[in-house]
Amino acid sequence: MPETIFITGASSGIGRAVALEMAGRGYGLALAARRVDALEELQEEIRTRDIAVPVATRALDVTAYDRVFEVFGELADESGGIDIAFANAGIALGERVGRGEFARARQSVAVNLLGAMATIDAAAAYFLDKGGGHVVGVSSVAALRGMPKSSSYCASKAGIAVYLEALRAEALRKNIHVTVLYPGYIDTPLNNMLPNRPFLISVEKGSQIIADLIEKKAKSAFVPCWPWALMGRLLKILPTRVIARM
Repeated sequence: MPETIFITGASSGIGRAVALEMAGRGYGLALAARRVDALEELQEEIRTRDIAVPVATRALDVTAYDRVFEVFGELADESGGIDIAFANAGIALGERVGRGEFARARQSVAVNLLGAMATIDAAAAYFLDKGGGHVVGVSSVAALRGMPKSSSYCASKAGIAVYLEALRAEALRKNIHVTVLYPGYIDTPLNNMLPNRPFLISVEKGSQIIADLIEKKAKSAFVPCWPWALMGRLLKILPTRVIARM
């Protein structure tokens, strides 16, 4: 039996591309997203590529937190088990603090932090019972520094990185691997409206890097490593007056 990866936000962007990449490598897929029609289109694309792997799908909004646990269990049963959980679903709405845009901030935290936490908690409970597994979470280079007009996005991505680090400590010697990914600009609908996307890579290239890191069970990594490993260090030390102009 091939290993199976559970992916949230699988209908577009990184989630969809990673699903295709992992399927091409022989992994079974357990896919969840709000848009069932997009998941059906993804299944059809996998079939047209003559990739013979099992694919199970469910509609899921990760802010329906109790439903996250139900869907994880349903897909685990249907797939004959889950080996990797990829907490990927996320949004980037953009807002400014103190400008009457708190509803956007609340929604970002609901999806990017609480939705990811629910996914990770469901996966961790399953893997603890199973005796092992691999949890992968998507943070961001934006987690390294609070950026103008992206306050809640930065905060939510920093939060999920720390949450995953806590899981790694709690799961020590329990055969549960934890990977924290820090993507830079990958060409997806999440960011394609931005006027400036430095060091942009295609979603296909990004998914290949992510799949490699998953298979290596990397603890944490930038996507791509170069130049973001260097830029990440610079972001932390840049003067606030420089950050304010970004």
